[in-house]
Amino acid sequence: MKLIKNIGVLMMFLVFGSNIAQQHLDPEYVKVTNERVAKIVTKLDLKNEAKEKVVSNIIAQQFRDLTEIQDGRDAEIKKVKEDTSLVKEKQNEKIDKLKAKADESIAKLHKSYIKKLGKELSEDKITEVKDGMTYGVLPITVAGYNDMLPNLTAEQKDYIYKALVEAREYAMDAGSSKEKHGWFGKYKGRINNYLSKQGYDLNKESADWHKRIEEREKAKDSTAKE
Repeated sequence: MKLIKNIGVLMMFLVFGSNIAQQHLDPEYVKVTNERVAKIVTKLDLKNEAKEKVVSNIIAQQFRDLTEIQDGRDAEIKKVKEDTSLVKEKQNEKIDKLKAKADESIAKLHKSYIKKLGKELSEDKITEVKDGMTYGVLPITVAGYNDMLPNLTAEQKDYIYKALVEAREYAMDAGSSKEKHGWFGKYKGRINNYLSKQGYDLNKESADWHKRIEEREKAKDSTAKE
């Protein structure tokens, strides 16, 4: 069974390697993208080789399309910054327009991407794809808040979850790991402000939480030695 799964993954690598190479993309980018797509799709456990290929192609194309928009935007911004005939105010105005135009294109691409996935996958599987594209930060962060603040109300948990879902939508389209984590960081700031207004002393809660984690680890070590 393991051998069959490995062959399936290898086939995906070969398929994507061929498709992407035709677009003359940077070999390292192709390699990283293929690895990421293979990891995401393998975890979906679709048990259908044909569907795996279709879904993998959709995700890989999304990575390529995002890169094309972001690289094009960055190249144009670089030109503006290097144009010494422009005053700083005019440069910033042009850069803002380029960013807004790229954001608009990315928003359209995002909508189209989700629609394509929706034709192949259930909502639960699409959520898994989203988490795969964002390093699983959402479920990890939700678990962290729940562990740090065990007395959260249902309303507070709902606020945290919905805020992180919104962050994930933006993080999916971000160009780098740093930018993806940046979106979650931005929304965690909002969550922390909300929790502070709800009466939580987050510095104290965080310190207490880390003590509990240390105690758990010590307890695990003691059990393992017995």
